[in-house]
Amino acid sequence: MTTPLENIRVLEIGNYIAGPFCATQLGDLGADVIKIESPNGGDVVRSYGTLIDGEGSSFVRMNRNKRSVTIDLKSPDGKALFVELARTADVIVENLRPGAMRRLGLGYEEMSALNPRIVYVSASGWGQDGPMSEMAGLDIMAQARSGLMSITGEPDRPPAKAGVPVCDIVCAIYAALAAVAAIHARETTGRGQHIDVSLFETGVAFALWESGKYFASGEVPTRRGSVHQSAAPYQAVQAADGWFTIGAATPRTWELFTEIIDPALAHDERYLTNADRLAHREPLIAQIEEITRTQPIAHWVDRLQAAGVPCSPIQSYDQVFADEVLIERGFFWDAPHPKLGAVRQLGSPMRLSETPVQRRTAGPLLGADTVDVLTGLGIEEREIRRLIESGVVSQHAESASRAA
Repeated sequence: MTTPLENIRVLEIGNYIAGPFCATQLGDLGADVIKIESPNGGDVVRSYGTLIDGEGSSFVRMNRNKRSVTIDLKSPDGKALFVELARTADVIVENLRPGAMRRLGLGYEEMSALNPRIVYVSASGWGQDGPMSEMAGLDIMAQARSGLMSITGEPDRPPAKAGVPVCDIVCAIYAALAAVAAIHARETTGRGQHIDVSLFETGVAFALWESGKYFASGEVPTRRGSVHQSAAPYQAVQAADGWFTIGAATPRTWELFTEIIDPALAHDERYLTNADRLAHREPLIAQIEEITRTQPIAHWVDRLQAAGVPCSPIQSYDQVFADEVLIERGFFWDAPHPKLGAVRQLGSPMRLSETPVQRRTAGPLLGADTVDVLTGLGIEEREIRRLIESGVVSQHAESASRAA
């Protein structure tokens, strides 16, 4: 079956999320992703979080559809191997500290001179230039400096970060989108280009409502919990057995909402328009919750959904991973892993009707594909043995035993 990125080869050099998850998106779209890792432990996510039989549970999910090759990029032989791989590549993805690849002699300028069609993606905390470029930058720092933490959480509580590393994840997605755009542009120009994406600018790019408010009025957005800053009722409300969300923000959905909750609300002069409801949000929500607390979540969600009012229960992840909508749409899938067997994976939200995303393998064992990839470069078996013995590359023991 044809894939969107068929015959595209990606070299990934990175740790954590932004670089690796960018390459994962490209792998999902059919690219041949070769994950270049240090022989001394590889991607740090391999040892983070829950371990199963010595393998990082998050790693084998976040690094699906890849091959692992270990190379010591600080050694002359290792650099030479990377150069040979770069000759065959379409995309390089890296999220090392800015300047690290250049100091190795493997930066964009060097690789572009070697392979003018190369698309070189650099993801970092603060960007490849500017006064903070060489400073360490993790997701929580990007959430903090970008303003996200200033508006996340309840008004009377300390600032909070989002529950998932949103700057890391969305930076990776922006990077993948830019890479695909650059591959397309290359068909016209004949040349690749350098792509610079940062966690910080990714976080600021989320500020669609906030920028609209500030640039128009000078008002500084603040923490509002689940409350929408421009519409009401649009937030979490309490039921008898927990919380659910409502979004009755248009004239029609507000009308339908009041028919279910309390028809008198529609005629209350305080709530006639969205601006009125926003100005009187606190008494409005108090009246709504006085009613919603009398029945369980399922009662209200079933009735409101049937009436056409946007609403949803707030689910815990055990509920999410058993959600009937996701199960029915086949979102979850099992990927084969040589040690762990079938590994349950999150699906890709990208659903292409003619060239679907790929569901091949779980994240690879460290160095599992070193010999295969080097052999594909035309390197003789004797030379590969020398590189392994000298520590320039390594081969996973389980892969070696299978090959034997």
